[in-house]
Amino acid sequence: MSNSTHIAPKDSTFRRLASTLMAICLGVMALSVFINVVLRYGFGSGVAASEELSRLLFVWMVFIGATAAYPAGEHMTFTSLVGLLRDKPRALLAATLMIRLLVVTSSGLIAWGAWQQVVVGLDSYSVVLRYPTALLPLPAFLCTSAICVMALVEFIKRTPLFLGVTAEQE
Repeated sequence: MSNSTHIAPKDSTFRRLASTLMAICLGVMALSVFINVVLRYGFGSGVAASEELSRLLFVWMVFIGATAAYPAGEHMTFTSLVGLLRDKPRALLAATLMIRLLVVTSSGLIAWGAWQQVVVGLDSYSVVLRYPTALLPLPAFLCTSAICVMALVEFIKRTPLFLGVTAEQE
């Protein structure tokens, strides 16, 4: 193992809020599924809305987590590849800029596609809870839009990649 230490990014208000929202989603999902299981096996009937609610909350929880993980450098990292360029500052800068451009491009394309799905879902509703089905692709749009903006800001500011994680820790 390497002697380098991993310095965790500062815990921001956004990250604490995201963690709280994810915990609420997980708690409501667990409670909903638990109640549904008890009702089905104990009394022969369940709550039809349990599956829809759990699915919706799971989607939101995943995308909230992805949005919070990006600024902390925990979403997708390839430090074992880029870390080889530590001693070559110009090559590291070029790789960093290329990575940021790829993130901006890919997240922008995903946001565009997710927005199209939101628009399509505005006129249809879920079967049981009757919420607009636009609520399912909406977190993908919000997440990828936020990541696109964060990566663009990092590109403009030329923020260095966080290389605190070594290949042995990955």
